[in-house]
Amino acid sequence: MNESELIHKLNELRALPAETEVVEFKEAKIGYDFSRIGKYFSALCNEANLKGKSEAWMVFGIENNQRNIVYTHYRENNRPYLDSLKGEIGDKTTNRITFVEIYELNLPQGRVLMFQIPAAPQGIPVAWEGHYYGRDGEQLVPLNLSELERIRKQAIRIDWSFRICAGATLNDLDPVAIHKARQNFKMKNPRLASEMDTWDDTTFLNKAKIAINGQITRTAILLLGKPESEHYIAPAVSCITWVLRDKDKAEKDYEHFYCPFILAVDALYKKSG
Repeated sequence: MNESELIHKLNELRALPAETEVVEFKEAKIGYDFSRIGKYFSALCNEANLKGKSEAWMVFGIENNQRNIVYTHYRENNRPYLDSLKGEIGDKTTNRITFVEIYELNLPQGRVLMFQIPAAPQGIPVAWEGHYYGRDGEQLVPLNLSELERIRKQAIRIDWSFRICAGATLNDLDPVAIHKARQNFKMKNPRLASEMDTWDDTTFLNKAKIAINGQITRTAILLLGKPESEHYIAPAVSCITWVLRDKDKAEKDYEHFYCPFILAVDALYKKSG
């Protein structure tokens, strides 16, 4: 966000009749307790998720009642030290979730810091030091069990494998794996065999429902992706491990198999044989 966009956002937040579950103002004239920042981060993440918002905001340098700018000296004159707060927060949150960005505005009335906070991911409530926080109006409180379950149950409604891998293309898929997938598809759908020969790879992947309008899904990466394309599904890892044990269950040998799984399972079967 550029400066004019930030000023517009700040004015928009200051115009609210009161703090909300996704907006928090602090004077923080000299400093502010690190642990409290973390607790507010957890609460605002979770509340943004529950309210269907993409983000929440915590603003330093604003007096809460009249929304006057009071100037914050929090980590002043040391931008690297201010930016290091991202890592410090991430070290103590679920999945190292941290601020989207920390914006510094030096306005005529004084210095303001705007912390842009992401909504908790679908199905994953965000904890601070192992504890989940939320908001009851303007109050910082433990996230209640009902709200915790509402976030967790979101995962049930999400088909992880069907999600699009942003930036992935046909070049990230293994041609041998695609050929194998075509053979398998023909065996399952013999009536489409002759028609299938006219399909290009994108059409085939769409018809097989492992691509969506030509966009590569996580399923496509797992089944057909080149080994180096695994980063598209991070932090998940594509790995099948074969282990050979003796009669006493002592491990004698092992091997890892990675995507494309459509080829890996054949290699795994040969090892088992």
